[in-house]
Amino acid sequence: MPQTDAPRSAFDAATAVTSTDGGGLTARLDPGWDVGPGILNGGYLLAVVARAALTASPHAHPVALAASFLRATPPGPATLTLTPGPAGRTLAHSSVLLAGAEGPSLAVQVTTATLTDEPPVYSAAIPPDATPVADCLPPVDDGALPHPLPEVGLRTRVHTRLDPVTAGWARGRPGGEPYLRGWVRLADGREPDPLALLLFADVLPPTSWATGRFGWAPTVQLQVLVRALPAPGWCLVEARANEVAGGWLDEDYRIWDSTGRLVAQSRQLARLPR
Repeated sequence: MPQTDAPRSAFDAATAVTSTDGGGLTARLDPGWDVGPGILNGGYLLAVVARAALTASPHAHPVALAASFLRATPPGPATLTLTPGPAGRTLAHSSVLLAGAEGPSLAVQVTTATLTDEPPVYSAAIPPDATPVADCLPPVDDGALPHPLPEVGLRTRVHTRLDPVTAGWARGRPGGEPYLRGWVRLADGREPDPLALLLFADVLPPTSWATGRFGWAPTVQLQVLVRALPAPGWCLVEARANEVAGGWLDEDYRIWDSTGRLVAQSRQLARLPR
């Protein structure tokens, strides 16, 4: 019979997990989702872990993840040790430990459930008055920006259009507030879903860049809540730090879909770039 299924997207292929004969799970972490030499993006790794958790869940979607990053995770083969927890009619719990050639690098508590696109009963998370996508910073370096986004793999896999209102640093004019905003979507055209929202919850540059403090800000702890099924199209992502002190940086993310619905939130603690 002719093959009629649509080809798997780059994101789905890069986050796939495989069952082994012994009942374990493995993945091949794709180097194309890096944020620096040999360092994979934390949101990408959470999507891989969530796929592992869903293999043992009666529910369809990840809704809450609490991740501890034990060390930077490089690309290549990895094992995922899944420990199922209590499961009920509305939700299920599990823990997942991801390990590569150098040993365990990511430990995650995962809660799964079945999300809907029902309108909220109440919401105080009104989307900001963001600059339209077409008027945001260009997706690639055209040579006009003193400090453009770095040419890392993540930028080729996720289209990121930074709002110029919060991207003065890219034009050589950093501000005093650690706050970033931008539109994102997967570069291969795949529409957003709960797994993609996990990626988007760690997709912008560190908020310290807004104040002119550049460099890698390694994530130590990341918590993500997925609130609803997103509509097709661009997602608006806002990231804000509340306290930058003692070499530490916190970041709160809010993500809205193309209809203005809040679909995900996250909070992370990271080391401040040196």
